[in-house]
Amino acid sequence: MLAIYDLLQLVLGVVYTIMIVHIIMSWLINFQVLNLGQQLVAQIWYGINRLLEPLYQPLRRILPNTHPLDLAPLVALIAVIALRAIILPAVFGVGRYGF
Repeated sequence: MLAIYDLLQLVLGVVYTIMIVHIIMSWLINFQVLNLGQQLVAQIWYGINRLLEPLYQPLRRILPNTHPLDLAPLVALIAVIALRAIILPAVFGVGRYGF
């Protein structure tokens, strides 16, 4: 049972890291620190977008349209943090101080 817990924590940790990279890259692109005209930057950006779009698209349908600001990454990031820190430990009975 703990192997499933560890696997889910690993997957959520990877998703969390990719989302943080996506958020930071979006800031750097918007402030013109990174340029999508550079091939490597564009490939990383579009690859990360392809990975995260299945998470963001359902949230965008539910959330109100705040056109210049996309709230889907923020909501998804909060959901991943809640899953990792609160929901999974409660479901698997893993306490803060051991088993």
